[in-house]
Amino acid sequence: MASMLDVVVVGAGPNGLTAAVELARRGMAVALFEAEDTVGGGARTEELTLPGFRHDPCSAVHPFGAGSPAFNAMPLGRFGLEWLHPELPMAHPFPDGTAAVLAHSVGETAASLGSRDAGAYRRLVAPFTGHWDSLAADFLRPAWLGLPRDPLRFARFAVLGPQPVTVLNRRFREERARALFAGLAAHAIAPLGGLTTGGLAVMFALAAHARGWPVARGGSQAVSDALAAYLRSLGGTIHTGTTVKRLDDLPPARAYVFDTSPTALARIAGLGNAYRGFRYGPGAFKIDYALSGPVPWTAKEARRAGTVHVGSSAREIGAALDRAVRGLAPRVPFLITAQPTVIDPTRAPEGKHTLWAYGHVPNGWRGDATEAIERQLERYAPGFRDLVLARAVAGPPEMAARNANYVGGDIGCGAFDGLQAVLRPKLARVPYATAHPAVFLCSSATPPGGGVHGMCGHNAAREVWRRLRSPRR
Repeated sequence: MASMLDVVVVGAGPNGLTAAVELARRGMAVALFEAEDTVGGGARTEELTLPGFRHDPCSAVHPFGAGSPAFNAMPLGRFGLEWLHPELPMAHPFPDGTAAVLAHSVGETAASLGSRDAGAYRRLVAPFTGHWDSLAADFLRPAWLGLPRDPLRFARFAVLGPQPVTVLNRRFREERARALFAGLAAHAIAPLGGLTTGGLAVMFALAAHARGWPVARGGSQAVSDALAAYLRSLGGTIHTGTTVKRLDDLPPARAYVFDTSPTALARIAGLGNAYRGFRYGPGAFKIDYALSGPVPWTAKEARRAGTVHVGSSAREIGAALDRAVRGLAPRVPFLITAQPTVIDPTRAPEGKHTLWAYGHVPNGWRGDATEAIERQLERYAPGFRDLVLARAVAGPPEMAARNANYVGGDIGCGAFDGLQAVLRPKLARVPYATAHPAVFLCSSATPPGGGVHGMCGHNAAREVWRRLRSPRR
């Protein structure tokens, strides 16, 4: 008879892979099961449009991946992961042809905001610049699980972090800075007046100054493939094309770790209404483009940036998010776009380019936002449509079909607003544990939330390890 496994992980997204690696590194026998034919979850790469054009169906740019305490503790470079850094991490163009930028240096970023706000920006980030490692370790986990590495800086950021970005923006006099921070906060896919949106925006800015906003050479699949290769080198096994409908479908193990939505976990593990209060947020409407040339941004800074935010003002960005939250179709969407071929020529045939873009729409929305999105792109890059060779369009139903964790097209695996921004998936001292003593959750529904950083898996694995080695269990 085969010996019992220590841990079974369900779901081979970045968090499931990270959890599996963390436990295998500790000498545990680990098996991972994935419903799709390849690993990846939100970090995949596919030819969605034309042959030779490599697109990332979900996440494309990885500010928290390059700065992840979990990833940085692993030899992922040895398994093929290479971060590529564009000249500018992010640009935020305006209708007049100018742009604010999030640069590698604090000085260049501050200068792009104008003389009236340059000093305010410097003062905002100065206490934390150069301290990314301790800041990331302290804030990419539940604050109450363990002592902070840097108590003084932790306390200082703890005052700033819960602020809505609408409050944070009162520091600035001009629209350039306010729009920049509203765009950063919009990655939470929540109203700009929501708790922690200001702190999240500052973390994105600090990540740019500390680790950049890179892409993975060849596509986001490289992140997942490196984690999978590392897991196999540690003796872990990976089983793809295996759908798990109940715990009995899995081999016997001392613990089960799920990189799934709370809804799916409750169904599979028989937890009933354990997550009945959990809310899903707005959906994403995403378009991947194959282009005959680079995007003709009017703002020259945008042509050098890996990521470009498209929204003329904090008010316009806030209105776009509010419509999505209220269940209304987009009118003037705020766009988060990425142009990997600015730095990675392997993504497209020679001389050609790709663009990755999405706007926010109501959860489960079945409309078509293509015209609204392209109208915005033409506003900042006249002649864009003339470059389009092909497009792959995915609204909330298609996003959910690509990844079961994206319920209703919510790529954050749960609304990031109100108390759920911090107490996710529900009020609990250990958010990764469940009512079943052998079952744990490690998806983006747990702290610190969405993004390709593996920290949800890392944090969950630490709790699994603590439980399994306890002599009382």
